[in-house]
Amino acid sequence: MTIDMGEAPDPPGFEDDELHTWSGFATVLEWLPALLDAQLQRDADVTHFEFGVLFALMHAPDRTLRMSVLAGYANSTLTRLSRAVTRLERRRWVQRAVDPGDGRYTLATLTDLGRDKVEEAAPGHIATVRRLVLEPLTKTQQRQLQDITRRILSAAGAGRAWRPPSE
Repeated sequence: MTIDMGEAPDPPGFEDDELHTWSGFATVLEWLPALLDAQLQRDADVTHFEFGVLFALMHAPDRTLRMSVLAGYANSTLTRLSRAVTRLERRRWVQRAVDPGDGRYTLATLTDLGRDKVEEAAPGHIATVRRLVLEPLTKTQQRQLQDITRRILSAAGAGRAWRPPSE
């Protein structure tokens, strides 16, 4: 039996355009969350994840959501969400209660102090998002980014991005 010591074929890889697209997007995926987190921690003493939880509750009917629904919005396990909500409860920004309509569920409700925190944190967060994501793009590119993210979320099985309920 002889063993061919020649070079093995290159493993399948990305085509040039695919690699350029993916590497740029992957870099954004790494850098952007850290930049958003740093700004929110510096300016409002909350993480980006915690701000997302507060923001979702702020826009929910009666500022209340089931923890399971909130976990879905945050793409989070209930365990991770529960730890974050515990931190938010300690600061009196959120309170939990058993769902009176179905005792199997727990509700998270944004308190008045939590609403104040969202209102305090939002301007700096919005300015950072505008500076890092929106302002470098034309209006046409912003609409394209909406379409691109919708398509990626759909391919990932995530459905549509979270949107505040219509008023």
